[in-house]
Amino acid sequence: MSNFQKGVFDKLKQSANIDSDEVYQVAESLQGADFSDEQTVHHLVRHLAKMANKPLTKEQEIQIVNSITKSNMPTDMESLNNLFK
Repeated sequence: MSNFQKGVFDKLKQSANIDSDEVYQVAESLQGADFSDEQTVHHLVRHLAKMANKPLTKEQEIQIVNSITKSNMPTDMESLNNLFK
Protein backbone atom coordinates (compact mmCIF):
# COMPACT_ATOMS: atom_id res chain seq x y z
CA MET A 1 0.00 0.00 0.00
CA SER A 2 1.39 3.38 -0.96
CA ASN A 3 1.85 6.19 1.53
CA PHE A 4 -0.96 8.09 -0.17
CA GLN A 5 -3.36 5.13 0.18
CA LYS A 6 -2.35 4.65 3.81
CA GLY A 7 -2.93 8.35 4.40
CA VAL A 8 -6.41 8.13 2.89
CA PHE A 9 -7.33 5.15 5.07
CA ASP A 10 -5.89 6.80 8.18
CA LYS A 11 -7.79 10.00 7.41
CA LEU A 12 -11.05 8.09 6.89
CA LYS A 13 -10.62 6.25 10.17
CA GLN A 14 -9.67 9.42 12.06
CA SER A 15 -12.24 11.86 10.68
CA ALA A 16 -15.14 9.60 9.80
CA ASN A 17 -14.59 6.63 12.11
CA ILE A 18 -14.68 4.24 9.16
CA ASP A 19 -12.74 1.05 9.68
CA SER A 20 -10.22 0.38 6.93
CA ASP A 21 -11.63 -3.17 6.61
CA GLU A 22 -14.98 -1.66 5.58
CA VAL A 23 -13.23 0.47 2.97
CA TYR A 24 -11.38 -2.59 1.66
CA GLN A 25 -14.68 -4.50 1.39
CA VAL A 26 -16.20 -1.69 -0.65
CA ALA A 27 -13.08 -1.46 -2.79
CA GLU A 28 -13.10 -5.20 -3.46
CA SER A 29 -16.78 -5.10 -4.43
CA LEU A 30 -15.96 -2.43 -7.01
CA GLN A 31 -13.12 -4.21 -8.75
CA GLY A 32 -13.82 -4.03 -12.44
CA ALA A 33 -16.32 -1.19 -11.95
CA ASP A 34 -16.47 1.49 -14.61
CA PHE A 35 -15.47 4.70 -12.85
CA SER A 36 -16.22 6.70 -15.94
CA ASP A 37 -19.89 5.77 -15.45
CA GLU A 38 -21.52 8.56 -13.43
CA GLN A 39 -24.29 6.30 -12.05
CA THR A 40 -21.73 3.85 -10.64
CA VAL A 41 -19.72 6.65 -9.06
CA HIS A 42 -22.83 8.35 -7.62
CA HIS A 43 -23.75 5.06 -5.96
CA LEU A 44 -20.25 4.68 -4.53
CA VAL A 45 -20.11 8.26 -3.21
CA ARG A 46 -23.52 7.92 -1.53
CA HIS A 47 -22.52 4.57 -0.02
CA LEU A 48 -19.27 5.92 1.42
CA ALA A 49 -20.99 9.04 2.76
CA LYS A 50 -23.56 6.84 4.48
CA MET A 51 -20.82 4.63 5.95
CA ALA A 52 -19.12 7.75 7.29
CA ASN A 53 -22.42 9.19 8.51
CA LYS A 54 -21.51 12.37 6.64
CA PRO A 55 -24.33 14.05 4.75
CA LEU A 56 -23.39 15.46 1.35
CA THR A 57 -25.18 18.21 -0.47
CA LYS A 58 -26.12 17.50 -4.04
CA GLU A 59 -23.44 19.98 -5.12
CA GLN A 60 -20.75 18.20 -3.10
CA GLU A 61 -21.79 14.85 -4.53
CA ILE A 62 -21.67 16.20 -8.08
CA GLN A 63 -18.24 17.76 -7.49
CA ILE A 64 -16.84 14.48 -6.17
CA VAL A 65 -18.42 12.45 -8.97
CA ASN A 66 -17.09 14.83 -11.61
CA SER A 67 -13.61 14.65 -10.10
CA ILE A 68 -13.65 10.87 -10.24
CA THR A 69 -15.28 10.41 -13.64
CA LYS A 70 -13.07 12.99 -15.30
CA SER A 71 -9.93 11.51 -13.68
CA ASN A 72 -9.35 14.74 -11.78
CA MET A 73 -8.83 13.12 -8.38
CA PRO A 74 -6.53 15.07 -6.08
CA THR A 75 -3.14 13.56 -5.43
CA ASP A 76 -2.51 15.06 -2.02
CA MET A 77 -4.39 14.82 1.28
CA GLU A 78 -5.15 18.54 1.56
CA SER A 79 -6.90 18.64 -1.81
CA LEU A 80 -8.74 15.41 -1.03
CA ASN A 81 -9.87 16.86 2.31
CA ASN A 82 -11.22 19.95 0.55
CA LEU A 83 -13.51 17.78 -1.58
CA PHE A 84 -15.25 16.49 1.53
CA LYS A 85 -15.71 19.81 3.31
